[in-house]
Amino acid sequence: MPPRLSIGLPVFNGADFLPAALESLLGQTFDDFELIISDNGSSDETPEICHQFAARDDRVQFHRVDQNRGAAWNYNHVFSLARGQYFKWASHDDLCQPTFFEQCIQAFEAHPNAVLVYPQTTVIDGAGNVTSQPSDDLDFTNLSVTTRFDQFLKVYRYPRSCNPVFGIYRSQVLAQTPRIAPFIASDMTLLGELTLWGEFIEIPARLFLRRDHAKASVRAYNSYRERIAWFDPSQSGRPQMARWQWLQAYLKAIYRAPISTAEKLVCRYYLLTWMVWNTGGLAKDLIKAGLWPFFQRSNKKDRS
Repeated sequence: MPPRLSIGLPVFNGADFLPAALESLLGQTFDDFELIISDNGSSDETPEICHQFAARDDRVQFHRVDQNRGAAWNYNHVFSLARGQYFKWASHDDLCQPTFFEQCIQAFEAHPNAVLVYPQTTVIDGAGNVTSQPSDDLDFTNLSVTTRFDQFLKVYRYPRSCNPVFGIYRSQVLAQTPRIAPFIASDMTLLGELTLWGEFIEIPARLFLRRDHAKASVRAYNSYRERIAWFDPSQSGRPQMARWQWLQAYLKAIYRAPISTAEKLVCRYYLLTWMVWNTGGLAKDLIKAGLWPFFQRSNKKDRS
C-alpha cells in the first residue's frame, strides 16, 4: 500500500543543516509517509548524510544525479517519485514541529474541498534563534473561487516569502499544475493557481520553522541573474522578464482551472488590477529586455 503522505526533499550542498531537518521530519507524530530525497549533484557531505538516514529508516528513499540540474527540476523530480495521497515539499535547512503532519492531515479530513493546508511560520536564524513570526494571510476557508483569487493577488501584490508552499497539498490537484516553473517566484504563481482549485486552510499554530541564514537561496543568490541560474542553469545568461512570466502563468492558470466561464472572466478582471499595480515593473522588464543585447556586447568586450 502506498503511504498517505509523500515528502519530497530536494537538496544541493545542504550538509550544514540537513541532519536536523531530517530528524524533524522523521520525528513526526504522524508516521504514514515516505521521505524522498533528491541530491542535485552535491559536492559536500550531503550524499553520506542521506545514505546514513536511508539505512536507518526504511521510509527514506535517496536519489542522486551527478550534476546540478537546477532547483526547479529537483523540486519537480521529487514530486514525480511521490505515491502518496498528500504531498509536501521540505527544505534541507527548515524544521517542522512534531505535530505538523498530523494537524495538517486532520484538517484535510475536516475540509474535503481543501487543496493546501499549512501551519503558521516562525523564522529562525542559523543558530535556531527566533527572528520573526510573519503572517502568511492565506487562510481561504469557505470562500468562493473568485474571492480566493482576488485576496491572493492582494496579498501577493508584489513578491513576498511563500511560506505556505511548504505546507501539505492534495497530490491529485498539485499534479494538474506546472508545479515549480524555471523562473523567479514560480512558487508564488503556483499558490495563485491553486486558489482556483480549492480552499487553503491555515493551522493556527507555528509548526513550521523556516531558517533564514547566509547560505539560504534568497541570500546566496541575491541578484536576478544568479537566481535565474539557481532555478535552471540552462537559463543562465538569458534575459528574464519576471513580471511578464508571472502574468502569463496566471493567465494560463485561469484557462486550466476547473471553473465556469463567468468565474474565469471575473478572475481575469482581478488580474487587470494586478497589472495596474505592477505597471512600473512590467515596463522595466520590457526596457531590460530591449537593452539586453547591449549589455551582452559590453560584457563580451570586458572579457576580451
